[in-house]
Amino acid sequence: MAKPTRVVIATRLFPPEVSAGAFRLNELASGFLRRSCRVRVITTTPPATAPTAAADRDDLELSRFPVLRDAGGNVRGYLQYLSFDIPLVLRLLVSRYDIAVSEAPPTTGAVVSVISRLKRRPYAYYAADIWTDGLTALKSPRLVISLMRAFEGHVMRHASTVLSISDEVTVRIREFGVDAAKIATVGNGVDTTVFTLDGPVAESTHPYLIYTGTMSEWQGADIFVRAMPRVLARFPDAQLRFFGQGASEAELRRRAAELAPGSVFFGGVIAPSEAATWLRGAAAALVSIAPGLGYDFARPTKTYAAAACGTAVVFAGVGSGAALVRDNGLGEHAEFTVDAVGDAMIRALEAHQSGEAARLRAHRVAWTEQNASLRAVGNLAAEAVLTGGGLS
Repeated sequence: MAKPTRVVIATRLFPPEVSAGAFRLNELASGFLRRSCRVRVITTTPPATAPTAAADRDDLELSRFPVLRDAGGNVRGYLQYLSFDIPLVLRLLVSRYDIAVSEAPPTTGAVVSVISRLKRRPYAYYAADIWTDGLTALKSPRLVISLMRAFEGHVMRHASTVLSISDEVTVRIREFGVDAAKIATVGNGVDTTVFTLDGPVAESTHPYLIYTGTMSEWQGADIFVRAMPRVLARFPDAQLRFFGQGASEAELRRRAAELAPGSVFFGGVIAPSEAATWLRGAAAALVSIAPGLGYDFARPTKTYAAAACGTAVVFAGVGSGAALVRDNGLGEHAEFTVDAVGDAMIRALEAHQSGEAARLRAHRVAWTEQNASLRAVGNLAAEAVLTGGGLS
């Protein structure tokens, strides 16, 4: 009887931590398990913001260790990344595996690449986005950008498989000189057993719009706060609710207190099941990508989460994410201006009030089940990794 393939996944993000990356890697692990692999995940001790009720899975081996986190509880920043990458060297050296999978950042990929070469084992790299683009958007020092570009290109060119979440990301990966035959475009999605049309609905006596997930510079979620005075002029009792955290949260809170006191609420990081209850009751889910910062190719996971619950999306920005919403009947795309976004938020509240929004709920759910199931993505990704590593 053949021995099961041993897979090790190196990632700073894993449940119960709440993030799109954590959910993606969790479903990848499940995809390997469904193919009778033995899976070991090398990851971090959950942050204080993680849901306390969640328990570790017992169907895979989890190796956790503490890392440095920023004020928001994120492994984000040079020292924070190093606090994961340096111990990872030893943990990989003592691990027995047939193939490894690395999640971003590229410094983690570099560690996995070096150790896998020493062990003469293949590895795969999960490219949810392009880190060099992010550093450029944040106007990081040129030396840092150059070093990260070198790491990122080396890791992807030497991987047996590079997993991409969209055609747009695949194009960027090719620009690093990666062989097209190595790239598997597996897509992205959400857990459609958690984000569903049917289920509990959050109690609220006010109509509300909701923003879930990361609040970072390149997402520009402040556009929704700045649009609230326009919204309140039409719907004085409307509320804007944020769930999640990120580098821009403090600035969002400041703007909210200044522009719409008593109408904007911050609920912190919540479990996906609780996020689903709020999404089901919302007039619309708000999604944004600030234009021109190098992330116009992004398709935020929060779009899929909303659609899976049947909730309309108001997308502020341009590019792939806007086209996703516009072309598939998932909601409305608005230009990244206060007036345009405010008007779109008002139309969403009007449609919710009249019952018009409910008409397309079933369509959004069906589209998500067919096109953005995270289970299907996990299966595709696991199969691509095993095939690329010559293990399938």
